[in-house]
Amino acid sequence: MLARRVPAFATRVLTAARARTLSTAIVDPTNYEPAAGHTHDPWAPPELQARSNDVDLKAVSAAHWEDKWDAAKIRAASAAHVGATWTPSNVLDDVPILVKGEGVFLHAADGRKFIDWTSQAVCTNLGYDVPPAVIEAVTRQLTELPHVYSGLGMVEPRARLAALLAELLPAPLTGLIFPSSGSEANEAAIRIARRFTGKHKILTQYRSYHGGSGASLAATGDFRRWYAEAGNSGFIKAINPTPLMFSWSEAGDAAETDGAHRALAALEEQILLEGPQTIAAVLLESIVGSGGTFIAPEAYMRGVRALCDKYGILYIADEVMVGFGRTGKMWGFQHYEGLVPDIVTSAKGLTAAYLPLSMVAMSAELHEFFRTRPVGWGSTYQAHPVALACAYECVKHLLKHDLVGNAARLEPVMRECTDHLVASHPSVRQGRVKGLFGCLDLQGVDGKYMQPLSGPPHAAVKPFRRALLDEGVYGLVRPPLLHSAPPLVIDEPTLRDGFARVDRALSVLDKELGF
Repeated sequence: MLARRVPAFATRVLTAARARTLSTAIVDPTNYEPAAGHTHDPWAPPELQARSNDVDLKAVSAAHWEDKWDAAKIRAASAAHVGATWTPSNVLDDVPILVKGEGVFLHAADGRKFIDWTSQAVCTNLGYDVPPAVIEAVTRQLTELPHVYSGLGMVEPRARLAALLAELLPAPLTGLIFPSSGSEANEAAIRIARRFTGKHKILTQYRSYHGGSGASLAATGDFRRWYAEAGNSGFIKAINPTPLMFSWSEAGDAAETDGAHRALAALEEQILLEGPQTIAAVLLESIVGSGGTFIAPEAYMRGVRALCDKYGILYIADEVMVGFGRTGKMWGFQHYEGLVPDIVTSAKGLTAAYLPLSMVAMSAELHEFFRTRPVGWGSTYQAHPVALACAYECVKHLLKHDLVGNAARLEPVMRECTDHLVASHPSVRQGRVKGLFGCLDLQGVDGKYMQPLSGPPHAAVKPFRRALLDEGVYGLVRPPLLHSAPPLVIDEPTLRDGFARVDRALSVLDKELGF
């Protein structure tokens, strides 16, 4: 019987002796004590089973009290102990060791200087010169009251930030909660929608990304959802209004509205087939972010809002990446006239990534509903006072220096430089721009995307990454997509310089792809 059970949950084959020993331990009802040093894993090899759980607290290395580690020590500790997340951990063996940031630039331990071409993960929106008001507010909050659990007390920055954001959102959006990440914000938004409507399904699009935790990743449409689909129910996907393999309309801008209406008709049929009475919310990125800066037709986005109203479905706008000015407007949904969501999530730009914080804004109706009912979501660090103080001053800095306007003013430069790259490099198929948010599609000699977004990596990717670093360009490289989203504080000369660096690196990609 034991031999039949093993393959279901173990990959190693037990020897007959180990199997007999384990079998005896399992069936003995009087022996619940592990052997000395035994691990929790009965399938572990003998050398691991002999380990003790004792830790000598006085034997910690003196190196941990040194002011600085050299590059060799950092690399060794990283290889031995540090894990990556979206990539294999050995990728960290070759990334720059960063030691300083200033303006829109990063300095490495080996002396190299990089322009931050994608605001890291489209989050360091204010660059690396932290505004003095932010430092002062964070220091003051740390000094006066570093933490309050959000359900047990109120702090001034929480009330202030909620009031400020309510003023910056359309009038119906008046209730705010403050998770720690974009993924958490979408988790909370999904919980709110399900709790309020009493319905379970969440409708999203295939080309989307909503976060790395359970429900948010299951809501994601791109390949990363494969890591989390098992065990997460109720997430259904629709084809984007900007598909890659076909068109909803005939060629030409004049047909865009017709295409949008066809996509909406397909979406409405899907809603009817799923059953409107089962769908709690439609969750959409206002502008598709990591999927490639895709801007949906205005008629489509307005039509989705109309379908939600028609069938009693909540509309959730995922503004995690584009909120707080990235696209030349405060919110991405403002690019679609009259579109007002029921729930808005955002994160990255809220604190410019100086500290972890996100937001979920909900309509007055939802806010009133949860005044007397629990949302049913929470965390220890929800509404962390230090992060709130940071965010409050970051948003005020964004407004004071008109960085939303700066993104709008530089959009023509982004578009001009993007068009130049498309015209100059056969490896660049096309590009899209909105504010300081852009993306290039990379192609091979066959005219197709150079690789699937899910990989495996094309042989040309490694030399291209190296060429970008050699040109002093740092940021996300996710073939077949090449993002451009520098900090919102960038000026025109620096923006043009960044594009010139990318231009030179793309010449290497052209050659590597065989053009």
